[in-house]
Amino acid sequence: MSRPVDLGFGISLIDLYDLQTAQRTGAYVFHEEEVTIIETSASPSIPHLLKGLEELSIDLKDVKNIIVTHIHLDHAGGAGVLLKHCPNARVFVHPKGMRHLADPSRLIEGAKAVYGEKFDALFDPIVPIPEDRLVIKEDGETLQIGEDRTLTFLHTPGHANHHFSIYDEKSNGIFTGDTAGVFYPQLLSYDVELYLPSTSPNQFDPEAMRASIERFMTLRPERIYFGHFGMSTHTQVVWDQLHYWLPLFVQIGHEVVNEQMNQSFTEKTEAVSNRLFDHIQTFLRKQQVPDDADVYKILQLDLQVCAMGLVDYMEKQKR
Repeated sequence: MSRPVDLGFGISLIDLYDLQTAQRTGAYVFHEEEVTIIETSASPSIPHLLKGLEELSIDLKDVKNIIVTHIHLDHAGGAGVLLKHCPNARVFVHPKGMRHLADPSRLIEGAKAVYGEKFDALFDPIVPIPEDRLVIKEDGETLQIGEDRTLTFLHTPGHANHHFSIYDEKSNGIFTGDTAGVFYPQLLSYDVELYLPSTSPNQFDPEAMRASIERFMTLRPERIYFGHFGMSTHTQVVWDQLHYWLPLFVQIGHEVVNEQMNQSFTEKTEAVSNRLFDHIQTFLRKQQVPDDADVYKILQLDLQVCAMGLVDYMEKQKR
C-alpha cells in the first residue's frame, strides 16, 4: 500500500484503493488549524483513509471538516463511517445532496441498479449521517480552515446536479470531483496523459458540464485535483482533452441511440461502450501504449458506466 503523497501547499493525497484498485480514488488532506478532508470514497476505503491519517500523524479529534464534492458513493459513501471516527467533524455537502446523506436509501437503490450483486463488496455499509452534523454550502460560500486559508465552494453541475467543486486560493487549485473528468496517472509511465469526461447516470448534462468547465477555466487555476485520481498542473492539456472527448462521447451516444432504436438499454450501452473504447485505444496506440497496459482494466469499467449515462441522457431527450 502506498504512503500519502505530499502535493505541496500543505495538501496530502491518500490513495483510498476504491474498487480495490490503486490510483482510483483519492482523499485530499489539508494540514491546517482545522484539518480538512475532501472526499471519502466508499466505506471499504475508510481503513485506507484512517491508515493514511495515522501516517500523517493526524489525530482524528483534530479533523474538523469532511467535504464531499457530490453524493455518489465512490466519493461520499464512506462519510458516515468516517464520521464515527472523527468526533469533532462535520460533513459539507451540496444543498441537493444533504437529504440523501441523512437518508441514503435512494443512493443505495441507485447503486444496486448499476452494480447489482457487486454492491455489498464495493459499498457496504452506508451509514446515515445525523442532520446536525451536515452543513450545506451554497454557490460562492466559503469556509475558513486556517489563518490564511479559505476555501470557496462553486456549484458545478454536469456530472451531477448535487455537485460542487472547491477552489483553494493558496494553491490556486480546484478540487473538481468528477465535473472535470477522470485523470489516469497509470499512463504517466508511458509519458502519456489522458483526461476523459465522466458521463455516468443519471444526471449527466453535457451543456451544464461544458459551462462548469468554462467556469473552471475563467479562474485560471494552476492545479486541478481530481477525485479520480491525483493532481495535474497541465491545466491546458486537461481543458483541451475535455473539449475533444466530451463532444465525441455525446456524438457516439447520439449515433448509437438513433441507429439502435429497437434495441434494449443494455444493448445500446454495450455498443456505446465498445465504440468509446475503440476511439480511446486508437488514441493510446498512437502514443505507443501497449494493449495489455493495466489502465485498460479500469478504463473498461469507466466506459461501461459512462455509456449508461450517455444512453440515459439521449433517451431522456427523446421523451
